Amino acid sequence: MTLAIVLAAGAPAAGLPTDSGQRLADRLATQWRAAGARDVRFAADLGELAALVDDARGPVIVSGADLVAHTAVLRHLATSPVGPTVALVLTDPPGSGRTAVREERGQVVDAGPPTQLDGAATGIFGGAVRVGAGDLPTLAAAARAAATGLAGVGPAAGPAVDRLFAGLTALGTLTFAHRVRLLVAHRVDDAAGLAAANAAVAAVDEDRAELRLSVKEKDDFFTTYFVSTWSPYVTKACARLGLGPTTVTMISVAFAAAAALLFATGDRPALVLGGVLLYLGFVLDCVDGQLARYTRHFSAWGGWLDTMADRAKEYLVYAGLGYGATAAGVEYGWALAIAAMTLQTVRHMTDAWYGVLHDEAARRPKTVGGGGGGIGDKLNAASTRVQADTGSVSYWLKRTVVFPIGERWALIALATALFSPRVALLAVLVWGTLAFAYTGALRTLRARWMWVPVLDTVDATLHRDDGPLAARLPVLRPVGPLTLAVLGALGSAGLLVAALVTGSAGLRWVVPAVLLVLLLAGLGAGAAHNGPLDWLVPAALRAGEYLFAIAVGVVAGAPAWLVFGYVFVLTLHHYDLVARLEKRQAAPPLHGGTLGWEGRSALLTVAAIAGIASIGLATLGVYLLVGFFASVVLAWVVRPAHATRPAAGPLAVGSRPPG
Repeated sequence: MTLAIVLAAGAPAAGLPTDSGQRLADRLATQWRAAGARDVRFAADLGELAALVDDARGPVIVSGADLVAHTAVLRHLATSPVGPTVALVLTDPPGSGRTAVREERGQVVDAGPPTQLDGAATGIFGGAVRVGAGDLPTLAAAARAAATGLAGVGPAAGPAVDRLFAGLTALGTLTFAHRVRLLVAHRVDDAAGLAAANAAVAAVDEDRAELRLSVKEKDDFFTTYFVSTWSPYVTKACARLGLGPTTVTMISVAFAAAAALLFATGDRPALVLGGVLLYLGFVLDCVDGQLARYTRHFSAWGGWLDTMADRAKEYLVYAGLGYGATAAGVEYGWALAIAAMTLQTVRHMTDAWYGVLHDEAARRPKTVGGGGGGIGDKLNAASTRVQADTGSVSYWLKRTVVFPIGERWALIALATALFSPRVALLAVLVWGTLAFAYTGALRTLRARWMWVPVLDTVDATLHRDDGPLAARLPVLRPVGPLTLAVLGALGSAGLLVAALVTGSAGLRWVVPAVLLVLLLAGLGAGAAHNGPLDWLVPAALRAGEYLFAIAVGVVAGAPAWLVFGYVFVLTLHHYDLVARLEKRQAAPPLHGGTLGWEGRSALLTVAAIAGIASIGLATLGVYLLVGFFASVVLAWVVRPAHATRPAAGPLAVGSRPPG
């Protein structure tokens, strides 16, 4: 239940009459009800507001009484999926006593009088903030501190809602910024300002603006020019038909699966049709997110499902390409598919953790890590300039060179339709490798500048995917967890190269020795992950485990499709962890039964020694797949409350809407 509190103190415009004859404060209360608030209260002062917050059990919206806006703006703030606490941020000029804000990566990192921000302000507090249930004690404390004029918490004068928000920020609350785009929102001081704001609101078609807002403000080149130009019409049609985002997601999966089957057949008409279906499937992949934003139907389940479906669709397509290439006589068709899936997964792991690193760095003082104009600082400044130059050649090059999902699907569709599955897989591998090298080099330099120990602020054991064996290994602190993880991955890579070059003869008995090298990564499990590059540890562990499993399959002569299937199941397990990190979810209910990367590798080693590696891959893969689906049922059906509990600690990163 969401409570909205309208705080009129310090806002002379609150009592101004509107066109309907209501006071501005009363009209705003009516709008909050229309925006979804179940209960709307008025607070005469900050002390009364603190008492109302003390009794609240769910999210609370606090609004000044001088806000003139489309109801859609209020609804978007109330339903924003980016975080539990979200503030409205405007570009209005600073008014009397208004609080200015400074944002980085969508987060409010400072708030106070414009003079306090010393020219670094990026906007003005819009007079409304939604506060998550976990931040309510801080909200009440900020209200009482601002009411008593406690030094150091908020400005001494101005509208009460501004003093409250400055105090909330000063107390360290993680707040995300909600910017107004296409719609209208203004804070007013007098009758002339109210009349001008009302006219601006009336001049905008609210529904048409909401449909345009369903498209991401900044997307990749292919999506922007070849999908989003017409996908809103599909979004509107889906809304009229009553389809939900989850339904559209599943239709998108069906299109991708059909494309994969057509790619597997190998003849030209099927390849062309498969390319068309893949494109349409990607359009629907964008539509599910647009539909969620247009209808404001967000859920933790929908966000998780979108993340998982995106990867499952892509890897099903790789499977179809691998099968099709093999059927066309390419001896290494499945190998290309396995390589593409492994590369893409490791890339995604670095993407996820670098995003967490950057979000956390934005919340920390800039003196952390000694920024001081080093190469990382300069690269960060250059990247910010390029991202701000929206639509320029450099902007689009930067967004395209990293090989985002739209460009990947477009490349696969075109290369397969015009050439062959083999060419498509080779193209994905070449561009993916170049993109990985480019982003990896730049991020490494920038990360050394940020120096944020992100794995020390979360459950490192969970996100490393350590099992009981790693937990019992001694800790080799002087070497560092990243070095140990990389050494383990290199051992796996060495075994794979040896198997591919020399064949499997005699290598079965080398597998246990390579397992010992891989287990070096476990010696860092209990160490502090506070190095500037330790955000790479999860990706290194994924690479080590995947390469080891592939090498065991090659040494044992297991069918390539079976190796692909086993690694595919591993990716589902690891993407589940990443999706839960991004959506601030708890660990999967049955995570303890997944054995950890080292436990699974040890079982495969035993199977290889026993000469039953294929049986081991199949059995362990089925076991993990059953456990994965059982966890999904337990988390989202049997115990949905378990899945909506926010993760502890300051690293609860922002959730992104699907698509």
